[in-house]
Amino acid sequence: MQLIVALGFVGVTMIATHFLGPKRKTSDKLVNFESGIEQMGNARQPVAVKYFLTAILFVLFDVEVIFFYPYAVNFKELGWEGFLAMLAFVAFFMGGFYYIIKKGALRWED
Repeated sequence: MQLIVALGFVGVTMIATHFLGPKRKTSDKLVNFESGIEQMGNARQPVAVKYFLTAILFVLFDVEVIFFYPYAVNFKELGWEGFLAMLAFVAFFMGGFYYIIKKGALRWED
């Protein structure tokens, strides 16, 4: 019953705004824009791979931080074995970060 009422409310609201809302269509209102910035160029231009690579690197290192949380909560109980495991984890990711820098993945001059 609640789902029917919710869907009915959405439907009635959409129909009411269509009939009761203003209908002043001008050329300025029909132009697409993103966050108030006027459109420049074609939207179908290829995007540089650097943007995607940066996003993937952000997600990768963000996930790394998530794995630090359980260690931070239980670091006393894990003792030296947990500390060495976390050290190996950090060393693994720092090795990957070093590889990324050496490959020039973060250089934007290209």
